[in-house]
Amino acid sequence: MSYVEGKMKKYLIPIIFLSLLVFSAYAVAETKTFVKEYSYQASEYDSKVSCRALALEQVKRLLLEELGTYLESETEVKNFKLTKDQIVILTAGIVRAEVLDERWDGKTYYLKAKIVADLQDVYNSIDKLRQDRQKTKELEEMRKKADEAVREVERLKKQLDIAKVEKGNLGQYNDAVNRLSATDWFEKGLALDDAGKYKEAIEAYTRAIELDPKDVRAYRFRGYAYSDLRDYREAIKDYDRAIELDPKDARAYRFRGYAYIDLRDYREAIKDYDRAIELDPKDVRAYRFRGYAYDELGDYQRAIRDYDKAIELDPKNAGLYSSRGAAYYKLGDHRQAIKDCNRAIELNPKLAKAYNNRGNAYAGLGDQRQAIKDYNRAIELDPKDAVAYYNRGSSYDKLGDHRQAIRDYDRAIELDPKDAGL
Repeated sequence: MSYVEGKMKKYLIPIIFLSLLVFSAYAVAETKTFVKEYSYQASEYDSKVSCRALALEQVKRLLLEELGTYLESETEVKNFKLTKDQIVILTAGIVRAEVLDERWDGKTYYLKAKIVADLQDVYNSIDKLRQDRQKTKELEEMRKKADEAVREVERLKKQLDIAKVEKGNLGQYNDAVNRLSATDWFEKGLALDDAGKYKEAIEAYTRAIELDPKDVRAYRFRGYAYSDLRDYREAIKDYDRAIELDPKDARAYRFRGYAYIDLRDYREAIKDYDRAIELDPKDVRAYRFRGYAYDELGDYQRAIRDYDKAIELDPKNAGLYSSRGAAYYKLGDHRQAIKDCNRAIELNPKLAKAYNNRGNAYAGLGDQRQAIKDYNRAIELDPKDAVAYYNRGSSYDKLGDHRQAIRDYDRAIELDPKDAGL
């Protein structure tokens, strides 16, 4: 080893060691663990099952409160301008409490649980959720339902203390406890759903339904999980049940519309979106997907009218401009299509579909080289988009570069071998 190498090694080792320490400290700082304990004193009306449900609800609340207090002081969350209550509501749909220890002696149910939060994941999830008004509303409703169940449990317990045990009151008490437990299973379902664990999510939603057979949300979200597994028929059964329980639930109609679109039953989907819009005239997604259904049926004028309304309600939604641009392209109005795609890209420079749609419009104007640039960007952003490869192949074909066209067609077929159009 040379003198210079020796000197470098002498100074480099401490630097590496310090760097590792800093990195380790950073990694530890990125994960935060909260631990809480709770002991529930059983009344003469409680069973072991009810005691566990009530203890678990309280320990979860303590954990979420502590996590909310911590996050409220964090700069990244401060930038979201959320109240502590909003943070608690949103994190309930992100993190899950893990039971560390539990004991039951016939009189007291003791629970010890923890939440382990990967802070960057939590920040990202909070940011995503706060922009999803529909999901935020679901989480708010979930928390409201849990609060109502807790109040109902306390009210019935007081009644039972006064009147002693009456079968009717005791049955109502147990029902209220079950509704509280159902909320916990519903929260688990949401977390599993977000993690892509759809089968486990279905099991959690099923448990929620068993405890509270009239929980419309559990049917609706179990249906959505079935759709994620491409079991659209089973999904529709759940949406049917949700609508039967609450015929004015606009979201159940919209969700069922999604399933009909996946089954390519666009006319049935439109009926559901009509009803969803009738019940909630500000439902952006209902207008958007009804527009998509009309688009698939070749009724581009109606599709554009729905996209117009959706954009009026949500003017900063890049996907809406991209979809409207695609409809204008199909109508032959390529310049308007380009304008819409430009706006979509301005709002979201990473929206692959917008580049693909703009590429189509340029190709429609005969500018194949500009179209290829857009297809290149679409593929860069979404390397598994078979349609973008097919479209780029078509442009190369028109330019006379048949070898490159074949390579793109081959790749499109490789990505989506069941699409006969490719």
